Amino acid sequence: MTGTIVFDPLLPWLAIGALAALGLLGVTLALWRGLRGWAWRLLAVTVLAAALAQPSFQQENRAPLSDIVLMVVDQSASQKLADRAGLTEDTATTLEARLADRPNTEVRRINVGDSADDAGTQLMSALSEALAEEPRGRVAGILLLSDGRLHDLERAPDLPAPLHLLLTGKETDWDRRLIVKNAPAFAILGEPVTLTLSVQDDGAAPNERETTIDISVDGAPAQTFAMPIGRDVELPITLPHGGMNVIQFSVPEADGELTDRNNTSLVQINGVRDRLRVLLVSGEPHAGGRTWRNLLKSDSSVDLVHFTILRPPEKQDGVPVNELSLIAFPTRELFLDKIEDFDLIIFDRYKRRGILPAIYLDNVRNYVEQGGAVLINAGPDFATAQSLYRSPLGEVIPGAPTARVVEEAYRPTITDLGDKHPVTAGMLNQDTWGRWLRQIDIAASDDAEVLMTGVGEGRVALIASDQAWLWSRGYEGGGPQLELLRRLAHWMMKEPELEEETLFAEATGQTMRIIRRTLEDSVGAVTITHPDGTTEEIELEETAPGRFEATFTGPEIGLYRLAEGDKEAVIGLGPAAQKEFEETIATSEILDPVIASMRGGAPRLEDGIPALRNVGEGRPAAGRGWIGITPRNAFETVDVTQTPLLPAWLVLLLASAVILAGWLREGRN
Repeated sequence: MTGTIVFDPLLPWLAIGALAALGLLGVTLALWRGLRGWAWRLLAVTVLAAALAQPSFQQENRAPLSDIVLMVVDQSASQKLADRAGLTEDTATTLEARLADRPNTEVRRINVGDSADDAGTQLMSALSEALAEEPRGRVAGILLLSDGRLHDLERAPDLPAPLHLLLTGKETDWDRRLIVKNAPAFAILGEPVTLTLSVQDDGAAPNERETTIDISVDGAPAQTFAMPIGRDVELPITLPHGGMNVIQFSVPEADGELTDRNNTSLVQINGVRDRLRVLLVSGEPHAGGRTWRNLLKSDSSVDLVHFTILRPPEKQDGVPVNELSLIAFPTRELFLDKIEDFDLIIFDRYKRRGILPAIYLDNVRNYVEQGGAVLINAGPDFATAQSLYRSPLGEVIPGAPTARVVEEAYRPTITDLGDKHPVTAGMLNQDTWGRWLRQIDIAASDDAEVLMTGVGEGRVALIASDQAWLWSRGYEGGGPQLELLRRLAHWMMKEPELEEETLFAEATGQTMRIIRRTLEDSVGAVTITHPDGTTEEIELEETAPGRFEATFTGPEIGLYRLAEGDKEAVIGLGPAAQKEFEETIATSEILDPVIASMRGGAPRLEDGIPALRNVGEGRPAAGRGWIGITPRNAFETVDVTQTPLLPAWLVLLLASAVILAGWLREGRN
């Protein structure tokens, strides 16, 4: 029980003060005039002022509350190294028992595991949440069992009591780690990209100056190089192919190091072309002559060389040859010397008229067989004796003209096979497309209906109509001319996202989405090879025509290999280097500013579990072999009673008595 005097004034304190001052003025006047009842007047003013203040005697019935000690236990991946996990759990159990034996003390244990999305150890976030749920006035101490490697120091709360870091790990621990710096997400094919590698020894490491490093691309056999320790090494790498390239770096495990989990790093770089080089050969001028040029010039990633034939050689109008153009077009250089520099050659309504000799066209055929791409946009001349099909290119053209040209309106439609091919898949609203007015009859296999065929190492496509320009002009509503021609051109240049027979995966954290694209009606199961060499199979489900998918979550970080039939792919799951293992040597340096704010300590558990002592608030809270807890002496008020010191009857009696006494005293004179 505790008691105190409280006031509940009938008037504002300012008004009571003014009335008291007025009364004192009257008392002073009486004293100045020599009236003998001035003392009784003073008592009357005092009684009335006190009555207006309404004093009461307040008594509180208080129940003491227990002190709360927060114990934050780090159970992240780095705490599972060596004997840290067992030492941490034994310490937590011992301290819980010791705190339970202390009078008026409760323990709140908070276990902190690995965070999502490789955010590292979030100890301060967990502590902030725990403090938000407890009354700060009852928190007597905070015990943090950890290796000190946390990644959210900026979220450290304002502490109400001393914080102590009970440090796991040993002073003799050491670890070797591989660091890959400035790894880009994209790199240009054919140009070296420079990665900076570094091997660092942390802790009580032996005095070694060199080790070895293994480098593997897409799971291929690794190459081994010498690697200095403690020094940055710049490594130029040229990506072997477009699309995702998975590069794995690893250094061998050294004797006595803490872990080899940070000896390997995965880097995934997407290989992109710098600029696509396209040669456009335009033959007879026609209404859609600028369609291809406008399409290719609108793409900033395309370098276009346009060869246009405006005047056939058989035209005899007496114009001197040296006045037909500003410069002579370098046909020999383009079609013999530099042809391999182009990613795509387009013949737009071109026919044989003696301008390009047969040896040039034969060289184009060789270019296709060696991996090049040729697209033919056929006009009526394709059905004549001057057709490109009658040239050396005929060996690689996917359709033979029947010499018949159909001059009637029709609406292009996508075949069942076209629904599966990435060039034409997903093009909806075919009923709203405008009609084309001409097509060249082609004797071709069913495969040619999707505008593709395979020839040697290269690709050839044939559009058996020169009417695509009608869509760009909006004829009868137009159609997806720009998207169709863009996809077709990029497919021919072997852009990975448009391959029709491919297996690849997209990673999100530890989960991958496996995608198999094919023109077949079904696919087999995908065999997944784990980083440790174990395998398992997973069935795919068709999600769209020609597209089969499945989701798989990898149990560990590392390189996974996928195989289905003759298609293979590799993908890395997890970060390039897991954050928990970037640095593994136990230290208190990160938390030292937080610990010092309340004069806490950071003893090592390898020296034994420290004793618990009571310390006063603001006093040093740690010493050799002990840590301090500040008792808070918190309480809960059960009930409150108030007894008026000047009840109304007493005020009336006292005021009347002193006023009467003053009157009698002054009346005698």
